Amino acid sequence: VQVVETGGGLVQAGASLRLSCVVSGSTSAFNAAAWYRQAPGKQRQPVAAVGSGDNNTNYAGPVSGRFTISRDNDRNTWFLQMDSLQPEDTAVYYCNTGPSAGLWGTAYVEGEYWGQGTQVTVSS
Repeated sequence: VQVVETGGGLVQAGASLRLSCVVSGSTSAFNAAAWYRQAPGKQRQPVAAVGSGDNNTNYAGPVSGRFTISRDNDRNTWFLQMDSLQPEDTAVYYCNTGPSAGLWGTAYVEGEYWGQGTQVTVSS
């Protein structure tokens, strides 16, 4: 199974980006996925997660109301729409998923697979 994130880039504050996470090599779609980010000198932190069901999502406080996580079940693909980007959003963004991934309320259980990450840089 391979997980590939795309869509990162360099933007100015206030701009938008849409990240994609494409899973290949799996015979079925996974039930849940999450986006994490790691800024320079900091630990990787969860940003947003989505589970089964249209409204089963959870967001970290700093991105709530600005980021939207969504899925395309048919293609085993997840998205992160990021609006009103700020310099503090600068980080490498990673996708996590797998057969063990799940979201129960605010608790996300990590899956087995990680992507290589995509860089998001927001200038002021």
